[in-house]
Amino acid sequence: MSNATSLSTTTIPPAGRELDVPIEGMTCASCVRRVEKALRAIPGVSGADVNLGTERARVTVDKTVDFGTVRQAVEKAGYQVAHQEIDLDIEGMTCASCVGRVEKALRKIDGVLDASVNLATESAHVRVAAGVAADVLARAIETAGYHARPHVAEQAGPQDARRDTEYAKVIIAALLSLPLIVPMLLELAGVHWMLPGWLQLVLATPVQFWLGGRFYRAGWKAVKAGAGNMDLLVALGTSAAYGLSVYQLLAYGDDMPHLYFEAAAVVITLVLLGKWLEARAKRQTSAAIRALQVLRPEVARVRRGVDEIEVPISQVNVSDLVVVRPGERVAVDGLVEEGRSHIDESLITGESLPVAKQPGDKVTGGSINAEGLLLVRTTAVGGETTLSRIIRLVENAQAAKAPIQHLVDKVSAVFVPVVLLIALVTFAGWWMAAGNLETAIINAVAVLVIACPCALGLATPAAIMAGTGVGATHGILIKDAEALELAHSVTTVVFDKTGTLTEGRPVLAEAVPNGIGKDELVRLAAAVQQGSEHPLARAVVEAAKAKGIAVPPASQVTALPGRGVSAVIEGRPLKLGSSRLLQESGIEAGSLAAAAEALQQKGNTVSWLMTDDGSLLGLLAFGDRVKPSAARTVSRLHALGVKTVLLTGDNKGSAAAVGDALGIDQVIAEVLPADKAEKVNSLKQQGQVVAMVGDGINDAPALAAADVGIAMATGTDVAMHAAGVTLMRGEPALVPDAIDISRRTYSKIRQNLFWAFIYNLVGIPLAAFGLLNPVIAGAAMAFSSVSVITNALLLRRWKAAS
Repeated sequence: MSNATSLSTTTIPPAGRELDVPIEGMTCASCVRRVEKALRAIPGVSGADVNLGTERARVTVDKTVDFGTVRQAVEKAGYQVAHQEIDLDIEGMTCASCVGRVEKALRKIDGVLDASVNLATESAHVRVAAGVAADVLARAIETAGYHARPHVAEQAGPQDARRDTEYAKVIIAALLSLPLIVPMLLELAGVHWMLPGWLQLVLATPVQFWLGGRFYRAGWKAVKAGAGNMDLLVALGTSAAYGLSVYQLLAYGDDMPHLYFEAAAVVITLVLLGKWLEARAKRQTSAAIRALQVLRPEVARVRRGVDEIEVPISQVNVSDLVVVRPGERVAVDGLVEEGRSHIDESLITGESLPVAKQPGDKVTGGSINAEGLLLVRTTAVGGETTLSRIIRLVENAQAAKAPIQHLVDKVSAVFVPVVLLIALVTFAGWWMAAGNLETAIINAVAVLVIACPCALGLATPAAIMAGTGVGATHGILIKDAEALELAHSVTTVVFDKTGTLTEGRPVLAEAVPNGIGKDELVRLAAAVQQGSEHPLARAVVEAAKAKGIAVPPASQVTALPGRGVSAVIEGRPLKLGSSRLLQESGIEAGSLAAAAEALQQKGNTVSWLMTDDGSLLGLLAFGDRVKPSAARTVSRLHALGVKTVLLTGDNKGSAAAVGDALGIDQVIAEVLPADKAEKVNSLKQQGQVVAMVGDGINDAPALAAADVGIAMATGTDVAMHAAGVTLMRGEPALVPDAIDISRRTYSKIRQNLFWAFIYNLVGIPLAAFGLLNPVIAGAAMAFSSVSVITNALLLRRWKAAS
């Protein structure tokens, strides 16, 4: 229930450290399987998940495994670790030992493949795995005792150039294949004409061995690794068609029958086109990540003494004063020291309206300052900023595997061998049945090129990437793919009350004394609570300040979990807490019972002030406004067929008032923090799929116990660590949004898997029975993965309910 932070600033130590490895060369689910097998075979690796959609591996290792070992395993499996080059300028080096120290610091970073430091030019040239940021390198150098900054803007690596090269290859392949396909098209119109055989050979050969060389290389690597993939199928199929045509050309000369150069060339062209379109589509699924990365400022204007200087963001330190002018992006996470303005946080929290900021308020790096000049005291930099953590959360979710993907993995493990067997049976069957070698080869080729293992591999990750991306743009951070998949089946949502459905900023509504004055009651209660961050404690202290009451110091302050707090005030032991504390202390409410009942019926929370010797000094009633969107949230959940439960430690009267006002199905009140998880487990035992929504430390056990934990980012770090989903705004309306996104994403996963399987289940038998031309089969295979990703991209059209 605390409003301590906007996003976690601490980390829970994992069982092992995780390496994020970008991988080049994977084309289908079989490739994924092979890389995972290679990584899991490394001693010291406890887990490895490879994602075809993001082309990255998430590897959990112990301290005995370094990045180089993982890289070697990837290369041995037949693939490459994607890399980029970064140049840094370094200040402070004076001798060769400085060079050695800097190189050693750089090579210790996970993801650094090579580092070369030049004393003469005072620079470093570093080759790193794609995705390693320049500021990470700069900080490592600064830790070694030197200053560093990027020499030029961080390079995007060879990926852009590679995309341009692949596009050029598609165009060249199409131009070479077009003359080969024209006679076939003319034949459909009744015109019989064919290019000379030698000219067909000249046109088809560069397509087969130069432009199609990638399939041979990748297929050969698969064979050496004792596995198969899409590239092997394409290489075998097109080679068979090309080889048959060369044989016929040499054997028959001018009396040659129909050649199949066009089948081989067009299949390769279509597959190249499909892979290029697939790469473009995959890039769109990660658009949310790139949109967030663009928000990272490269420089900050720092006030040093009376001067304002621009420095690279990597050189900003915690506690630095950063100046943010109107229209600029906030460079760091921090607290406003001076100035007032409005901040646009829409791309970070999904909040459409600018948020007013004044001294003492938090601001987030990447948000946009509107009209005022702000002076911000830095509280987090680099990887600890909110924006960096958001990006990391979304990347983690997109890299992880959903449980349903494990079924696909099992299928992909046997897919290519089964297709090869079917092609062999097709060849043998047609040759024996028809006695025609040409027909047997062409039908076997059609089987090989219709198979679509790439579509199987992309079906789930493409939908996960699109779903987590659209969630992030609306302020819903999904920590892992399992949470996204589980949320679709949620049948019951359990809400905490204070700070979740209510504003979490209660005020002292009434003070009813018993034998002392009202101001004295407030004075003593404020003294007991003055060291607490609990919202009710702050309400008492603020009420005392508003009345101008001097609050005495407290000693021996002790928290009573789920009950209240005790302290010694002016030598007198006092306790302030709930009705449960009153009962456990054996004290009767007496004449205050009626007043307490009436106040609770109005939705107020009642606390009791008492002495250790059994005297009741009075009661305090606190009111907390229900959030404006809470009723609409409950209504939308009911429309989705989801039951709602209110689970709170507050008294029954207050809880019932809120539950009745919002139309909540079940209210469970006066529950101790330790018992909340038990209540959640009880609902699960009844067959319910439970989502728990909370924001406080006392909600963490219940969040962890639920099938899906949903934490408010306006709450505590502990709650967010325990949850699979974090809502960037303290807005309950995001809960049905999260469930709706999950349902739509899961629907896309099922649709994609259906189409991926149907392509193969229908296409392969048609090809085997001679009902599919190899060119048509190649086109179907090429566009199967494109259709799967395009279907997933439809999730980007999702809009929150008004």
